[in-house]
Amino acid sequence: MSTLIGTGVALVTPFKDDLSVDHEALSNIVKFNIDNDTNYLVISGTTGESVTISKQEKLDIITTVKKTNAGKLPLVLGIGGNNTTAVIDEIKNTDLSDFAAILSVAPYYSKPTQEGFYQHFRAISQVCPIPIILYNVPGRTAKNMLPETTLRLAKDFDNIVAVKEAGNNQQQYLELLKDKPKDFLIISGDDDLALGVTLAGGSGVISVLGQAFPKDFSRMIQLGLEGKAAEAYQLHKRFIKITNLIFEENNPAGIKAVLETLNLCKDIVRLPLVPATKDLKHRINNYVEQY
Repeated sequence: MSTLIGTGVALVTPFKDDLSVDHEALSNIVKFNIDNDTNYLVISGTTGESVTISKQEKLDIITTVKKTNAGKLPLVLGIGGNNTTAVIDEIKNTDLSDFAAILSVAPYYSKPTQEGFYQHFRAISQVCPIPIILYNVPGRTAKNMLPETTLRLAKDFDNIVAVKEAGNNQQQYLELLKDKPKDFLIISGDDDLALGVTLAGGSGVISVLGQAFPKDFSRMIQLGLEGKAAEAYQLHKRFIKITNLIFEENNPAGIKAVLETLNLCKDIVRLPLVPATKDLKHRINNYVEQY
C-alpha cells in the first residue's frame, strides 16, 4: 500500500452562509493540495464533519472531489460508525472502485470491549472489497482500541492494511511499531506527533493542518521517511504554534479559520460545533500572515 505512505489530508467540508456545502471551495482546496505535494486525500473523516453530513451530501462531495482530482491523487473514503450493520450496508451500497481504501473509525459511544472492536472490524473486513484503514481516536470515541487488538486484526485479515492511530499516546505508537506485521502501516492521526512517529518507523500522517500548508507539511513528512531528522524538525518547529491553535477549541473550526485566512473557504461549521472565537481567529490570522 505505497499509495498510503506520506501525507494524506483529512479534507474539511466547506459550507456557505446557508450551511449548504460549498462545492467550489471544496474543489479549490483539493486543487491547492494537488498542486502542493499532498500524497493522498481523505473524504468524510472527522474533519469533514461526517456526522452532520447527509447521505446525499456525502455522495455529492465524493463527486466533486473525484471530478476535481481527476485521478491525480489516491482517495480514501470514511465509512465507519457504531452500528456495524449500517456500516456494512454502506460499504455494500457504495461504489468504491475509485478509492484506494476506506477509513473506518472505531465504534464510538457504545464503548465496546476489545473483543467487540475485533468482531466489528472482522465483520467489516469480510464484506469490504478494498483495503481498510482502522481509525483509533479514543478522545472522540470514549474507548481506546489497544495495540494488541489492532495487531490481531492486522494479522488475521489481509485487507486490513493500516491504522490511523490518533490517541496522542507516543508509547502506544511505539508498541504498534514494535510488533506490527512487516507490511502493515502505522499512520499518525496526531499532527503534533506525526514527525516523531514517522522517524520511528511510521508511514506518515493523515493530517488536519497539512491541507492548509501542504508543501511544507508534506516536505517535513518526506524528510522523516528519509530519516533526515534535523532538517525535518526545522519544519516541525514552524508548525508547533499553529498546531496547538487549530485544536485549542474544536476541530474543524480551527482549521477552517486558517483556510478562511488563506481565502480557501469560510470558517462556517454545523451545529453542535461553532466557529472559532474572535480571539482565536485573531491569533490564527497573525500566525498565517507571519508564515
